[in-house]
Amino acid sequence: MQPSPLPSASERRQRVHRAVRELLAEQGFRISMDAVAARAGCSKQTLYSQFGSKQGLMQSVMRERLDLTAASLDRHGQDPRQTLIDFALEHLEHLCEPSVVATCQLLSAEAHEFPEQAQTLYRDGCDTLQQRLASWIENAMRKGQLRHDQPHLAAELLLSMIVGLDFERQRFAVPHRARPSARRQWAEYAVDAFLRAFATAGVPPAATAPLLQNN
Repeated sequence: MQPSPLPSASERRQRVHRAVRELLAEQGFRISMDAVAARAGCSKQTLYSQFGSKQGLMQSVMRERLDLTAASLDRHGQDPRQTLIDFALEHLEHLCEPSVVATCQLLSAEAHEFPEQAQTLYRDGCDTLQQRLASWIENAMRKGQLRHDQPHLAAELLLSMIVGLDFERQRFAVPHRARPSARRQWAEYAVDAFLRAFATAGVPPAATAPLLQNN
């Protein structure tokens, strides 16, 4: 019998990232490099060699997630409405994962004990996502696809519209938009409302479909 092929560098990285995500939901800010190494099946020295530090490891995990969420913003030639809907759907799907809800609940509860780590996590996650969306919006404004305004504030507004109250519903264990069809209709509603608010002169508002129930 031939020996199993060694995992590629990408597979090893994915295994480490998966270990970090799992441990964050279980241990919050108390996660250690020892715990990650044990869960991922590698040595702590390997982690330090590959990521440099615990902060570098966390940044790598956050960067991977942000790249997935913001992938539609990097596509060229796509209709702006479809770009934002794809972005919204990816973001909502991520926030609908039970492990993400558990992680956010735990990290929120511990933030006052680990203020520096909490601020770094926010900067590398939420703040960076807002900046990437703001850059796309600013470019769309430059092209005349959106009305000129403050792109950073517009990005914050759009993110708030996309998430709505659904993440809070999950945190408090009440019915939410668990079905992809419900999330899609909400994403379309939020994006179309945003596009109407920032429409340039002469651009007709997009038509919206009636909303489904949360679940």
